[in-house]
Amino acid sequence: MQLEDIRKDMDLVNSIDWEMTPEEAVRLYLEWGNNWARGNYVIRSKDDFSHYFVVNTWKETPVIYLIRRNSEEAVELAQITMPEDLEDRFMKSGGSHKGVYAVEGEVRDWLKEQLDVR
Repeated sequence: MQLEDIRKDMDLVNSIDWEMTPEEAVRLYLEWGNNWARGNYVIRSKDDFSHYFVVNTWKETPVIYLIRRNSEEAVELAQITMPEDLEDRFMKSGGSHKGVYAVEGEVRDWLKEQLDVR
């Protein structure tokens, strides 16, 4: 999928958890038997899932992925390239280390703008 495909699927857009981080996804979905419930969100089975974005910097340039995660797997639904100026600012702001990052700040704002989310 591309941004255009995501934008056309309002059910998917509305299901995106903008607060989910890679760390929280691991806590909820991979360690779910060992966690106390925060708020009302508790993972009970493989039928519980989340959609969220991450920025992956393991390759030459950072890539944004839309992830669908449940307790069995994480599926990359979309791979999105950032505009070059946003990519440069992201890398200079701390993304220069190899890893998987939550979408925050300017990257999140750009994604929401692209998906027409308010």
